[in-house]
Amino acid sequence: MFRAIRFAPLLLLTALATRPALAAAQEIDRAVPCETRMCVSAPCPQPPCPVRGGVVRTARDVRVTLEGRILRYEVTERWTNHGRAIGEADYVLPLPRGAAFEDLALEIDGEMVTGEALAAGEARRIYEEIVRRQRDPALVEWMGLGVLRTRIFPIQPGETRTVTVRFRAVAEREGDALRIDVPAPRGQGTASGTALMMRWPAGEGFGDVWSPTHHVESRREGGRRVALVEDAAGTVTLLVPVRDASRAAISVLTHAPSDNEGYALITLAPPAVSRRETARDITFVMDVSGSMSGAKLVQAKAAGRQLLNSLSSSDRFRVIAFANDVEEFAEGWTTATSQGRARAARWIEDLRANGGTNIGDALERALEVESGRERLSLVLFLTDGAPTVGERRPERLAARAAELRGGRRVFTFGLGADVNAALLEQVALDGAGTAHFVRPEEDVERVVGVVAQRLTRPVATNLRVRASGVQLHGLQPAGQLDLFAGQELTILARYRRSAIGFGGSSSGRLTITGETVDGPVTWTAQATFPARRTQDAFVGRLWATQRVGWLSAERRKHGASSEVDDEIRMLGERWGIPTELTSYLVLEPGMSRQGPVGGVAPMPVRRGDRVRDLSADALNGVTGTGVAPATASLGSTATATANAPAAKATEFERAKAAAEMRSARSMADVATLREEDGVRRAGTRSFTLRDSVWVDARPAASGARTVSVIAFSPAYFSLIERIPELREAFALGEKVQVHGRAVTLRLAADGVKSLDASALAAITRDW
Repeated sequence: MFRAIRFAPLLLLTALATRPALAAAQEIDRAVPCETRMCVSAPCPQPPCPVRGGVVRTARDVRVTLEGRILRYEVTERWTNHGRAIGEADYVLPLPRGAAFEDLALEIDGEMVTGEALAAGEARRIYEEIVRRQRDPALVEWMGLGVLRTRIFPIQPGETRTVTVRFRAVAEREGDALRIDVPAPRGQGTASGTALMMRWPAGEGFGDVWSPTHHVESRREGGRRVALVEDAAGTVTLLVPVRDASRAAISVLTHAPSDNEGYALITLAPPAVSRRETARDITFVMDVSGSMSGAKLVQAKAAGRQLLNSLSSSDRFRVIAFANDVEEFAEGWTTATSQGRARAARWIEDLRANGGTNIGDALERALEVESGRERLSLVLFLTDGAPTVGERRPERLAARAAELRGGRRVFTFGLGADVNAALLEQVALDGAGTAHFVRPEEDVERVVGVVAQRLTRPVATNLRVRASGVQLHGLQPAGQLDLFAGQELTILARYRRSAIGFGGSSSGRLTITGETVDGPVTWTAQATFPARRTQDAFVGRLWATQRVGWLSAERRKHGASSEVDDEIRMLGERWGIPTELTSYLVLEPGMSRQGPVGGVAPMPVRRGDRVRDLSADALNGVTGTGVAPATASLGSTATATANAPAAKATEFERAKAAAEMRSARSMADVATLREEDGVRRAGTRSFTLRDSVWVDARPAASGARTVSVIAFSPAYFSLIERIPELREAFALGEKVQVHGRAVTLRLAADGVKSLDASALAAITRDW
């Protein structure tokens, strides 16, 4: 029977003693010492000598089933020998805390085998031994307490062996949610990431699973719900809200890299049985000017029909079309009966594209009809151009929309680079909505449909968040917040409390208030805001991403300023985020950097290249000539450059990137950066290569002392254990310099091999 060992917050599978042919120059793990057979006569055949270097993991599937509060895991991996000799894999499974190992089963190619359960001390010894022998920095990211270990032999050349491990664990709580962490393997030559499937009961008070780290696809299968994450790289974190009939589920994840720098991710899932849903008044405004002819008009019509189909019988709607003039499907509100929706769909189908773009009158018409206070009023405004008829000054159009808006939420959709992106962005942000920018090759119908689906069944509106014991500030999203049935609201914030000392924490009550058709509603939960917590670094990076998106919009509205520019630049460098003022990407072949714009050299693209989402070649000014215009305020030179296609494209791409940043709900929403030569990101930090040393992009603290240690020495492993966030930084190589609060740590050949307890305590304090 396997002994139970304390449960680690992560489930991590890895085969530490195999080494793929990723770095053959390192000359490691070529062969296992051969067994010699004693002979009394010739010939004397010897057993084959196993080779580990060619054995790599080629697939990994994780199946998790939630039953009550128990998680049942089944992890299947396939190992293939790409070498020319018989191979062997040394398979090591770090054991999680809280697991019931009497239920553990290890199976290789359908046959049950035994594994060796190792306690924490032995597991650590094996880990350090493997890392030292392989000198593989990627392995540094693993640090387990106890392990299950077995060897897979023989693996013939070209052969694939399958390993399946089954065990149970108790699900950890994060406030009113169950948390499941499943890391993908690192540093083992994996040809693909983790394919994760989780199943949980459709009822029993569980909400929909969501992830702050990865995209999750959900569906129903009979009485169960299923969540899928495909080809996941890095740790997959899943949260399943646990709700009762009347109470909302509130969870808080925190990251506090220093005493005065705390970040919180607050999630709110509506009650299992909600109050009456707020009825909606929806106005759909669509551009039918001449430039909308063809595919754009076809998709806009399809989006309108899809929006109509999302309405319930308690909703009311208006449909407005504009070109030189403005026309409306019907005067005032139309109840969303099947007959009313059918008539509106036929009206939309008969629309034809012709004339100019009268945005001013269209906004006036959309915002002139009032809604009752008991209804949620939404405006969806779609256009593919800048104003060419009527009022053309964007600052006056935005100001007039703000005067008329009242309590309406306004969502804008800009199709193509000819739109005035700054105008649409500001109208949406002033209107407590979101701005969306759609490239010509993208699907307009899908973008509008996604937004429309998110706005169904409002449960509570005008939400406010307060916390006792700490001060929340810099809330993202900024402005009014609404909660919809079947969805989780995520709020990111900074927190601070000067009274919190090093290593301390503040426990208080988190209060969320809102308005419903039945009157005010209040939901509360206990929350802890630690002064120092290095886990869940994605919380800080998500906050910084949304903050940069909001600051970019402010920069377009008011123009560049030293305060805004400094904060954008600081957040970009601090968290490794591409912004209008920072760049982390490599040039394509044949491209060259031009003169600097806003402190960063823009990247020209070749004709026909597709600009990538959230990429620096969009953010830093993509032009046909390599010269990007400076960012203009809403009412200054934006219209003056309307005839400059390159400038319009730059403005459009910057606004699109900022909009996606503002709506980033998980790390998967932040596009993967192409790493520039000499630049790497490790966790929340960026590093540049200087004289063969990876140097932290964050500046060293004034007066900070420097401590140098030798890579893979006892001091090295002691620091990783004391300060877990160093694992990702140290994984860059054997020469690294990383900056803490009052200490700089160096990996260098001239460093020390060991650190005593007092030295470790001092480094931890100063970090």
